[in-house]
Amino acid sequence: MAEYLPLSLPDEPKLTHNITWFARALRKAGLPIGTGRLLDAIRAVEAAGFTSKEDFYWTLHACFVSRPEHRVVFAQVFRLYWRDPRFLEHMMSMMLPAVRGVQEDRATQAGEKRAAEALLDGFDQTVPEGQHEEQGTEIELDASMTMSSEEKLRTLDFEQMSTEEIAQAKRMLSRLTLPVDPIASRRTQVAARGRQLDWRATLKHAMRHGGNVSNLKHKDRSERWPNLVVICDISGSMSQYSRMVLHFLHAVANHKGAGWAKVHGFTFGTQLTNITRHLATKDVDAALTAAGAEAQDWAGGTRIGECLHAFNRDWSRRVMGQGAVVLIITDGLDRGAPDALAKEMKRLRLSARRLIWLNPLLRWEGFAAKAQGIRAMLPHVDSFRAGHSIASIEALAEALAKPDDVGEKARLLRALE
Repeated sequence: MAEYLPLSLPDEPKLTHNITWFARALRKAGLPIGTGRLLDAIRAVEAAGFTSKEDFYWTLHACFVSRPEHRVVFAQVFRLYWRDPRFLEHMMSMMLPAVRGVQEDRATQAGEKRAAEALLDGFDQTVPEGQHEEQGTEIELDASMTMSSEEKLRTLDFEQMSTEEIAQAKRMLSRLTLPVDPIASRRTQVAARGRQLDWRATLKHAMRHGGNVSNLKHKDRSERWPNLVVICDISGSMSQYSRMVLHFLHAVANHKGAGWAKVHGFTFGTQLTNITRHLATKDVDAALTAAGAEAQDWAGGTRIGECLHAFNRDWSRRVMGQGAVVLIITDGLDRGAPDALAKEMKRLRLSARRLIWLNPLLRWEGFAAKAQGIRAMLPHVDSFRAGHSIASIEALAEALAKPDDVGEKARLLRALE
């Protein structure tokens, strides 16, 4: 792979090899690139020449990028492959962050890790010569994951995952869906075999056919899809869990077959932040980077009652119409007044079709609702479930499919009596 790196102007055969490898990396990173686009790119570069790096960039961009969400990934793959003289060392630093002397002292940008994984796919992912530790230990990256390890990962606590396991868990979460059944509307529509006679349509048909009522028209209640509203705690105690849940939320928001009318996302710690517009970004790395930049209270304190009050006051009427389902993800550890928190939870419940609470603390055996915040919130939710692993996120579908599902709520309320 290193022989394809064009640090100087390449000759024509080498140029073809480089653009082919570059297109292959883009395709592995998620861009829909076929043979036709590859041939167009080679011809375009030959026609445009190498007057400047910027012209070369936009020539390939015009051939390979067809959607706005692909721009970030294209830019990162291009930088790593064509511009950075130490691109291989930099990619290895992201894939093997424990290697000393390689990792750059800066935060990884959106789409950068995916670009590195795409470029290293199929390549011998060992530490480059000269980058081993003094003991000469060779570090290899095993990207394979057997069914047994995947099953183990499903039940592993997010807080206990290594960096590699977190990356694998995010890929698993991106494939999950959260289907929902439609809601019967009060409005009716014409139906071939409806439950009610549509006298207006019947008489209208008769007037058009000489007044003879020979064809009875029927109608039935129409169906509509509910909104999904997710309110996610991003305080210090919830930081790792909220990041994983937001990856799942992005997958749900961008899954066309899920059935939701719209997916709304909010984060809260010491203040409430609406991140719905960021979830519409197709690229998950760019979406969560933008959401994290807007939410200024990551890994800070928690003011659940005040943030729910802000939601009920400013956003409830806008996003809770037509029977929205609300997911609230928090550990419930709030230092505010429990009476105020209970009041806001009651108001939120009255506005929602269903209110489901995911709490990572339920992972502990013998968990009891002893904290004041948990005791204030628990009576006002429909279902109280764990939210600490992939398996617990998958169980959400089961909760939505059963309108009478209460999770652990009944058991914990009985213990409080």
